[in-house]
Amino acid sequence: MNFPVLFKRLLALFACAGMLTFASARLLAAEHAPAAPAHGETVAAAHDAAGPVGTTAHHGHAETKEPTFLEAALYSYLTAYMFCLSIVVGAFFLIHLHYLFDAGWSVPIRRINEQLASLMPYMGVLSLPILVFGPSIYPWMSIDPATDHALDVKKILFNRPTFIGVIIVCFVLWSFMALRFRRMSVAQDKDGAAQWTHKARFQAAWGIYVLAFTLTVAVFLLMKSLQHQFFSTMYGVYYFAGSMWVTLATVYGIMRILAHRELNGVISKQTIHYIGTLFFAFTVFYAYIHFSQYFLIWNAAIPEETFWYVKREAGSWWEVGLLILFGHFIAPFVVLLRIDTKMNLLVMGPMIAWAWLMHYVDMTFNIMPVLYPNGLHLTLLDPLCWFGMAGFLGFIFWKNFKTAAAFPLKDPRLKEAITHHEVPAPGAAASHH
Repeated sequence: MNFPVLFKRLLALFACAGMLTFASARLLAAEHAPAAPAHGETVAAAHDAAGPVGTTAHHGHAETKEPTFLEAALYSYLTAYMFCLSIVVGAFFLIHLHYLFDAGWSVPIRRINEQLASLMPYMGVLSLPILVFGPSIYPWMSIDPATDHALDVKKILFNRPTFIGVIIVCFVLWSFMALRFRRMSVAQDKDGAAQWTHKARFQAAWGIYVLAFTLTVAVFLLMKSLQHQFFSTMYGVYYFAGSMWVTLATVYGIMRILAHRELNGVISKQTIHYIGTLFFAFTVFYAYIHFSQYFLIWNAAIPEETFWYVKREAGSWWEVGLLILFGHFIAPFVVLLRIDTKMNLLVMGPMIAWAWLMHYVDMTFNIMPVLYPNGLHLTLLDPLCWFGMAGFLGFIFWKNFKTAAAFPLKDPRLKEAITHHEVPAPGAAASHH
């Protein structure tokens, strides 16, 4: 692989992307700039003529309200929480995917996914501050439904007892399913019985429906309900797509670290390539879902939907949105497009860190405009919550990971995963004759 040529190509592509970003920002900023008042018309009169279109007092916290320390801390906590939940949920889905497709190549990394998914009970415990301090996070909890039609028609779901009850039920179900997957997998290490694989497949068959429904409802409550007027039937899939993207990056990183340690001799080149390919696939899938949501809302032009994006075009949120466009899709797409980059840790290492950063920016873009409608506002609380929560979960992951074998020792498809897809070198077959 010619690294200087690859570096020059990537540098040229990023330069083109930067120029496109700058040009797009200038053009779109001019398009969204308020029209100048007509001759003889005062600025105040022009503002009055605009009517209540730009009013956002009922779409979250009022713009003039300065957030308290508690609100700032809780919103930073919620952003970090939704980021970490993404990785745990993504690993949980990968386990379902493994059993539903009876996959062989993913056997060596299944224990990684099982242990990540087994963090679900801890995520349930970490949700307690959100449940306890809900009224300080979700404006609708302090609104009388009789005075808000948008809340009144959703009050069967958007009320505090239901909110708490549904979140608890979701984490009880997820924890039961995730721990049962791991328990059956570890049990197979002892006796090698095929019954454990059959039971896991059966659970995956019904569990995938439970996961899809409960995750959608949980995301609606935890994140989408921050602005309860918003309508989007794609929001759950949007969160899922981003979750899978950052999870695959995380699993890739853990796999490459363990490939020279606990998983030495078990991880094949094909396994590395397949995870990288899935990472690339969800780069495209995320962009497709996010664009589809934006396009459908823009095309329908319904105020109950468009206001969500209008608020995210105010101030520096516009630049954050462009960063997600180019940083969450275009840059990873260009980097991962080549086959060899998916195998190169010098490229994929920074790509993993970039994926973490972009997904956190994505969560910030969804959550923080409610508290800071005039633009991005970073405080020390943001990295403290993000790295603190991720570090705690990482410590638990590694502590529990060492309590069992690093890979399924007696899985029926383990040998296939290690050897079946290896392509013999030219002339290797002839040497045996």
